[in-house]
Amino acid sequence: MRIKGEIYSSEELHLDGEVEGRLELESRLTIGPGGKADADIKAPEVVVAGNVHGNVEATHRLVLRSGANLVGDVKTSGIVIEDGAYFKGGIDITRPEPTREAAKSAGR
Repeated sequence: MRIKGEIYSSEELHLDGEVEGRLELESRLTIGPGGKADADIKAPEVVVAGNVHGNVEATHRLVLRSGANLVGDVKTSGIVIEDGAYFKGGIDITRPEPTREAAKSAGR
C-alpha cells in the first residue's frame, strides 16, 4: 500500500507500506522492516525497523532497530539506537514532560 498525504490518528499504527507526507499520532508508531516513510513524523513513541526520510518528533522515545535507516533531524526525550541501525541527522534531546501527578506533588 502507498499513501500520499497526511495521516492523523489517536490509535497505534503499524506501517509496513509506504507513506509520503506527514504522520501525526497520539499513540505509538511502528515502522516495520518493509515500511518506508518519506514524511515528517510526530508521535509519543516511534519504533523504526524500516526506512524513514524526514524529521521525527517523538515526545517520549525513539527506537531505531537493527536494519533501520533514518535520515532527518530528531527531537525526543529518549533514544535507543541498536547495532546495525543507520542514522544521519541532528538530535535534540528534550526533558520529558512531567505527568500531572508529578506536577501536583512538585507544586506542594
